[in-house]
Amino acid sequence: MARYLSRRDIDWPLLLITLLICAVGVLQIYSATRDTIWQDAWWKQILYVFAGLLLMWIIMLVDYHTMLHHVSVMYVLSVLALAGTYLIGKTVFGSRRWIPLAGGFHLQVSEFVKLVIILLVARYLTELKKDELELKEMLKLAGLVVIPTVLVLKQPDLGTSLTYLAVLVMGAFLAGLRWKYIAVIAVVTVLVLPVTYSFLKPYQKARLVSFMDPERDPQGTGYQLIQSQIAVGAGGMFGKGPLKGTQTQLRFLPVPHTDFIFSAFSEEHGFVGVIMVLALFFVMIMRIVQNAQTAPDRAGMYICMGVAALLLFHMLVNVGMVVGRMPVTGIPLPFMSAGGSSLWSNFLALGLVNNVRLRRFVN
Repeated sequence: MARYLSRRDIDWPLLLITLLICAVGVLQIYSATRDTIWQDAWWKQILYVFAGLLLMWIIMLVDYHTMLHHVSVMYVLSVLALAGTYLIGKTVFGSRRWIPLAGGFHLQVSEFVKLVIILLVARYLTELKKDELELKEMLKLAGLVVIPTVLVLKQPDLGTSLTYLAVLVMGAFLAGLRWKYIAVIAVVTVLVLPVTYSFLKPYQKARLVSFMDPERDPQGTGYQLIQSQIAVGAGGMFGKGPLKGTQTQLRFLPVPHTDFIFSAFSEEHGFVGVIMVLALFFVMIMRIVQNAQTAPDRAGMYICMGVAALLLFHMLVNVGMVVGRMPVTGIPLPFMSAGGSSLWSNFLALGLVNNVRLRRFVN
């Protein structure tokens, strides 16, 4: 048993790339929060990284087959936890997403439910033992994923709820969902979107409107997007340099250490810095895909690709958001944005990938 838990079998390049992205994030958090009420966020982020590494190591020790076996219990507990968050969670900026803990910390349960969704999709699709996913089976799986999705929407947290659907879509695609069913789902989705719009909160509707025309309310709903685009454009080729971004340092850019950290980074490091960071993300996701290709079984493949889909969705939506190509949804940039819950869930996701990798060597 010791053979497949050897430290040399860990995906060290993946871990190194991840820590490089974390280091860039810490430096940018320091720059973006200097002389503000969040000026201690950078060293807290360092503590979060170390805690994340510990969590990654812990989840690596538990065979992922054991987790798959107990995923039903984990799913029920996740639904109950999300319901509990809605009832007793702390409201911040109009959203009830966090459960207060000792020491002033707050836990965002919905971040950790992502891992349960990945395991749930992996187990469901593996047990089908088919080369093609029928529509009836797809609807059953979608029903299971929709329950926590709706609970997260009620918080409200549109961004996180969409990440659950990203994992579902990736799983369905890999399981061989027929193109005719994909076409039907796409048509139904387009028809349902106007109905869904009516269920959104006023501020969510305002974000969609400001995405289409931010100049309509430049001092209100369009302010974040306008300032973000100015910051990104001001970076030029090589950026203004650390601690020298005017939009960031003069506090025109809102929350430059969380959802809009990529805007602050773009302003201070320019096009060259952006390309380097995006290259790191690309290599990181490709390493995860490579682990999926060498997984010992279909379940391991689904887990790795679920993690890849999750991180890719986060990256694309966050970067698209700050440059004005996607609506503002509050999705953090993986391993760079400040915050414990998101960072820990991402490290746990990488722990699942390494978990699958380590089990390749079971005789």
